[in-house]
Formats: sequence, C-alpha cells, structure tokens
Amino acid sequence: MMAFRLWKQLKKRIRRGRNPIWTLSCIALWLFAGMLSIGLFGGAVLAERAGAERDYGQPSLSEFLSEREEPVSATLHRMFICGEETEALGKLQPQALIKLLGDHPEWSAMMERDGRSIRIVEQVADLSSHCKSHAYFGIDKQGYFSLYDGQPSEDKVMRTFFQLDVRFMESSLPQEKLEQLTRGIHVKDIDEYNSVLSTFSDFAKTADEVNGGKQAY
Repeated sequence: MMAFRLWKQLKKRIRRGRNPIWTLSCIALWLFAGMLSIGLFGGAVLAERAGAERDYGQPSLSEFLSEREEPVSATLHRMFICGEETEALGKLQPQALIKLLGDHPEWSAMMERDGRSIRIVEQVADLSSHCKSHAYFGIDKQGYFSLYDGQPSEDKVMRTFFQLDVRFMESSLPQEKLEQLTRGIHVKDIDEYNSVLSTFSDFAKTADEVNGGKQAY
C-alpha cells in the first residue's frame, strides 16, 4: 500500500511538472518500499506455514498434523482482489493435508479457534463470481473513488481507494466519462478492474492535498 501511494504521488508530481529532485527521490523511495513490502509479505506467509504464529495457545500446524491420526476438517478460503469465497473440503487425513499444502506452496494455512480444524487461504489475482456480476466503481459526494456492491446509488461500499481531484478530472476527461463514473462503471473482469483503477488513480489527490483540507465539491 505504501508503494502504491508513493507511485500515485510520483505520477501527479510528474504530470504537474513539480520539483525534479523530489521526483528522483520518490522513485528511489518507491522502489525501496516495494521491495520491503514484498519481503515482509513473503515472510509472513512463510512464518504462518511454518507454524511460527501460535494463536490461542495452540500447537503449530505442523505439530498438529504430524501428531494427528484422525481426519481433520478443512476449508479453502479464496481471497480475491474483489470478494471472497469459501469451500468446504470436508474431513481429510493429516497426510493428505500435508501433501495438499506441499503441492500448493503459495497457499497459507492455519488452525481455527476450535483447535480441531484447518483453514487454508488462497490469494487469487482475479474478481470473485459475485464481484464480476455486481462490482461498480463510482464516486461519492465527497469525491471519494470507491468500489461498490451494486450501483453507487445503492451505497454499498466494498472498498474506498482515494479522494479524487474533481476539478482537475473535469478539465481532463470527456463529459461522458464523468457521467459514467457518477452512474457507476461496471467491471466484469480483472482487466477492466485494473484499467478503470489505473485511469482514475491519475486524478487521486496527494496526501498533502487531502490533509490540507481541500474539498472536491
């Protein structure tokens, strides 16, 4: 998230022709933040898979499975870019679970609070089925760019990204595009999602502008 915010600021500074020294510094900081975030994220997943996090005083996952002889209830929790889905895998033999996790090193797994069942988490770079049919990008009265479950008029916000510089946006985009954003832009797949998000991120206010109290309307 840090890298994404810095990148948005960088694009705005370049677009508005600001201090080139600040631009070069931001590039270096953005690259460093990106590498740091990747390292931290990867470390968290590895720690979790290795059972380093022992919540609720429970044994590690590897200890639990190696000592278990009876089948274990497991669920697969898919976390999409937009949306989530849960699939019950039923009761699996401990060795079958170990093999399943070994076949999918990109997954993470943890014990549930009950201390008897396993939750497997898969990160999916796509939209869930629900989001493909219900997700809309839109803007609220304060100028915040958000993702909605249904049309923006229904006001079911799933995620808010940033505040838009509405004046700059109105002077740069066709009226038809602005009206479409007000009504809601339906995204049916990950390519449309990324395209719309990328387009409007060019008009995101910087942290200084937001904290400075500038209002979009």
